[in-house]
Amino acid sequence: MSIREQLETDAKTALKAQDRVRLEVIRLVRSQIKYVEIDKGHALSDEETIEVLVSALKSRRESLDFSNKGGREDLVEKARQEIHIIESYLPRQFSETEVREIISEAIRETGAGGPKDMGRVMGAIMPRLKGRADGKLVNTLVKEALSG
Repeated sequence: MSIREQLETDAKTALKAQDRVRLEVIRLVRSQIKYVEIDKGHALSDEETIEVLVSALKSRRESLDFSNKGGREDLVEKARQEIHIIESYLPRQFSETEVREIISEAIRETGAGGPKDMGRVMGAIMPRLKGRADGKLVNTLVKEALSG
């Protein structure tokens, strides 16, 4: 079953169960997917759908950070729920250890020697990690690996 089909099925289930938070998140994600489909002029593949989900997840994480800084516990909890729902549609996320291994491998493959080679290393690893690791974490770990 494709991600899009799963979203449609889960929307119906959430509607019947009156799970408003899940239904709201699914509707928003489906809307974003539809918008991208109209923009691209074709139905999205699962890989393209994952890109939309990652974008939505990134937006929720930023919202979580702002809510934390603002001391809004009600919004923090809502953002956490939304993050959890969106993550359930993404492929299994790599652990920090797995990301570090991929980074080390990419550094060896590219022959990177320092921070100036960050773009080359990021270019080599992001296709492998697409949708399966947080970009902020990857960026931080690459900087750390190239600096030390």
